[in-house]
Amino acid sequence: MKRLLALAGLVALSACSGPGGTGAPAGGVKFDTSLPMSEFMAHVVDPAAQVFWRGAGVELTEGGEKDLSPVDEAGWEALVTAASTVAEAGNALQLQGRALAPEAEWNRFAQEMTARALDARKAADSRDKQAVFDTGGRLYETCVACHAKYVIGPPATAKPLPDFPADVPAPK
Repeated sequence: MKRLLALAGLVALSACSGPGGTGAPAGGVKFDTSLPMSEFMAHVVDPAAQVFWRGAGVELTEGGEKDLSPVDEAGWEALVTAASTVAEAGNALQLQGRALAPEAEWNRFAQEMTARALDARKAADSRDKQAVFDTGGRLYETCVACHAKYVIGPPATAKPLPDFPADVPAPK
């Protein structure tokens, strides 16, 4: 949890850009965007998204349904932090030197990821189980759509996105 909070802070700081979102920082600030995209995804976006997704819905077990929603304040705060990290990662994805071509479409996906993650954060902050599930699904749709367009090679240790739930229609 502490690592995720620290990571959220670092991502938030790295996402600060100059006026108009040009990526041109004010005051001589320089961003280092040399971290390979696969590493950025594996160490920033994926862990935060997975924390959020694991805190929503139900798991079917031999003993019946198991509610995956948080059971205490710490659990809910973990979801708020995870969604916040994903939102700020969407901003960081648009930094000059990080966006992939075609940049306009890349930035559209990144902006959509941020918007959906902020919706997810609001749902978690409201402690609304159904809204957490629904917004997590919309965030997942954005991730799948972006990955369909931008094949980002994962490092050998990366876990792929989970399969789309069988009871939810896949995005078109």
